[in-house]
Amino acid sequence: MDGFTRGGLRFDVRDVGTADGAPVAVLLHGFPQDGSAYDAVVPLLHDAGVRTLVPDQRGYSPGARPRGRRAYVVGELVADVVTLLDAAGVGSAHLVGHDWGGAVAWAVAARRPDRVASLTALGTPHPTALRAGLPRGQLRRSRYVGTFQLPGLPERSLLADDGARLRGALRRTGLEPDLADRYVARMCEPGALTAALAWYRALGVPRARSGDRTVRVPTTYVSARRDPFFAPASVEATARHVDAPFTRVDLDADHWLPEHRPADVAAAVLGQVRA
Repeated sequence: MDGFTRGGLRFDVRDVGTADGAPVAVLLHGFPQDGSAYDAVVPLLHDAGVRTLVPDQRGYSPGARPRGRRAYVVGELVADVVTLLDAAGVGSAHLVGHDWGGAVAWAVAARRPDRVASLTALGTPHPTALRAGLPRGQLRRSRYVGTFQLPGLPERSLLADDGARLRGALRRTGLEPDLADRYVARMCEPGALTAALAWYRALGVPRARSGDRTVRVPTTYVSARRDPFFAPASVEATARHVDAPFTRVDLDADHWLPEHRPADVAAAVLGQVRA
């Protein structure tokens, strides 16, 4: 499959490996990436006999950029993943998520455990642990989220001079120039950055939070010691919100785990698949 539809929106999907009965992994990207973030991970999983489904998520697929922040609440993002599984004929999958994709993966695992064989969260702490860490360093690391709430200003700032400020921010966090250029080019598409920022703006929608639900599926949490966005307090508290077999993989790595540590990411996923 190369895509699926939901509610009149069309989502692009990279589907690799279609052997009958093969285990399936769904890989969810973050901001401001797209599914290509997993390009170095997919061959490793495919060679191990795993089928991978890598969607460009809501706001990132050109055919799935609805207007307004309410279209990007976590419930909609969860429903997108479930619809992907239905369209692919998959009952349950090994779910992998990085950055915002990690937040979605935690929510899917909590809300629809019947569709999740295992969870591998890359960098992103459990949402309750993230909030609990706010007074212990997380608030400082998340201050950019408040800036993203402002209407119009972040778009004008980040996309000025062909995205120079966004490109610079990505490079300062360790992303290579070619990858930064690729992601910035995607964000320069009409409506793309506004749609991507709507994920942050949807945090302010009343009664739209993902919920403080305990995850009850086998979970591997891959943390990165040099990730500037997640405080150690949030990272350390994550295990308390999983009531299932839990593995912590702590890497001396930066934020960009799928791009920079594909072998470690694949190993973590395959550990769950083989278990």
